[in-house]
Amino acid sequence: MLKSIYFLPLLLILSCNSADTKPSTGTSPENPSAQPLTDEQLMDVVEKQTFKYFWDFAEPNSGLGRERYHPDGNYPDNDANIVTTGGSGFGLLSIIAADSRGYITRAQFMERMAKIATFLENADRFHGAWPHWMNGETGKVKPFGTKDNGGDLVETAFLCEGIICVREYLKNGTNEEKALAQRFDTLWKGVDWDWYRNGQDVLYWHWSPDYAWEMNFPLQGYNECLITYVLAAASPTHTITAAPYHEGWARSGGIVSGNTKYGIPLILKHNGAEEFGGPLFWAHYSYAGLDPHQLTDQYANYWDLNVNQVKIDHQYCVENPRGFAGYGNNYWGLTASYSRNADGTTGYDAHMPSNDKGVISPTAAVSSIVYTPTESLAAMRNFYENHSSLLWGPAGFYDAHSQQYNWSTKRYLAIDQGPMAVMLENHRSGLLWQLFMNAPEVKQGLVKLGFHSGKYNF
Repeated sequence: MLKSIYFLPLLLILSCNSADTKPSTGTSPENPSAQPLTDEQLMDVVEKQTFKYFWDFAEPNSGLGRERYHPDGNYPDNDANIVTTGGSGFGLLSIIAADSRGYITRAQFMERMAKIATFLENADRFHGAWPHWMNGETGKVKPFGTKDNGGDLVETAFLCEGIICVREYLKNGTNEEKALAQRFDTLWKGVDWDWYRNGQDVLYWHWSPDYAWEMNFPLQGYNECLITYVLAAASPTHTITAAPYHEGWARSGGIVSGNTKYGIPLILKHNGAEEFGGPLFWAHYSYAGLDPHQLTDQYANYWDLNVNQVKIDHQYCVENPRGFAGYGNNYWGLTASYSRNADGTTGYDAHMPSNDKGVISPTAAVSSIVYTPTESLAAMRNFYENHSSLLWGPAGFYDAHSQQYNWSTKRYLAIDQGPMAVMLENHRSGLLWQLFMNAPEVKQGLVKLGFHSGKYNF
C-alpha cells in the first residue's frame, strides 16, 4: 500500500519491465464475450472475476491475499508468498460478499475463514498490530523497508475492517459459526491502538522492535487513514480518547479546506494535493466498511467529501489538459497503481491530477461506483467491451492501462483488486457497510469522536 503521497519506499518501486505488454491478438478463455451485458450482469461479472484474486489466487498456506499476483509467474525477489495485511482486509470483505451471492458455498467460506483465523492468531504481531507484509508460509514479518519491520497500524486497521465484518456476519449463526466469530472478535480486540500514540495526542503509523518510533509518521489528515482513528476509538480493550482525533488527525481544525476545483468544494485539505485532491484510493480504503452516507462530524459531510473528490478526478480526465490519448467520460480514474513513464520505464506511482502520467487504473473508476454510478459504469463498460485484450484477465481488470502508450501491466495488486469487489457489493446491496456500521463498538467509537449518522441513527 502506498503510505500516503509523501512516503514511497524503495520496495514499492517495483521492477516490472517484464510485465510490459503489446496488444494481444485473438481471444483467450478469460476475455469477455462479445455479447452485450446489462449493467447488473456487468457488475456481477466484474465482482465475481475480481473476487478470484482472493480465492483462486490467494496465498495457499495462509488463505490471505498475496501482495500481488503475476499470472506469468514472474515475481521479483521470489515474493509470491508475501501476503499483505491491508489488502487481506479487503479480501475478507470480498469473500463475505462472494458467500452472500453464492459464488462459493458456506462450507467453503467456513473452511477458508478458519484457515485465515489460524494464520492470523499465530502470525507476528507488535503490540497487537500486524506488519505491512508477512511471509504467508511462516507468518513472520517481511520488512516493508529497513525500519518498517514491525507493526503497521494503518494496514492493521484495513484488516480489522474485514475482521469485524466477518464477526458480524457469523455471530448469529450456527454453533460452529458463532465459535469462529469469537475467534475473529478476539483478533481485533488484541490490537493495542493506544500504544501507537507514543504518549501523544496523535496516532503513529509504525512501531518497530528494532527501531522503535524512528519511522516517525504521525497520522494527520486528510488521506486514507481515517478508519484508523475510528477503530482506535471503538476498541473496547485498548481505546483512545477523542483528543488524538481532533488534535492529531484533524490538526486542531486545520484539516478543513475552503478550496474548490471546477466549482466543486474539496471540503478537507488533501495532504500534498490541495488543488485537485489526492489519489482516489483515499475515497475507498477507509470506506470499505465505513459508510459515508449521511455521515458527518464538525469537519465534513463525508459523502460530499468523497463524491466531490471523485467528481473532480472525473472532470479533470474529461478536460484532459495534458492531452493523453483516450481520456474522457468513459476512460478515467487516477489512483496509486503500477505505472509507466514516457521513457518506457515502469514502476509504481500515486496517480492523481497533479501527478498524471497518462495511466488509468481501473480500480479508481470501478471502486468509485458508490459515488458516481453513471460515470463508473461508463468506464467499466468501456474497459470491458473495448479494451479487454489489454485489460481483462483471470482476476478481473489488470492493474493499470494506458492508451497513450498502448500499454498494460498484466499484473494485479491486492490493494487495487479488493476495493473493486468491495465497492461493487456495497453499491449493489450495501452488505459490507451494514455489517460494519451496525457493529456496536463501531457506533460507540464514531459517537466518541463526534460523528453523526442519519442513516444509522446516531
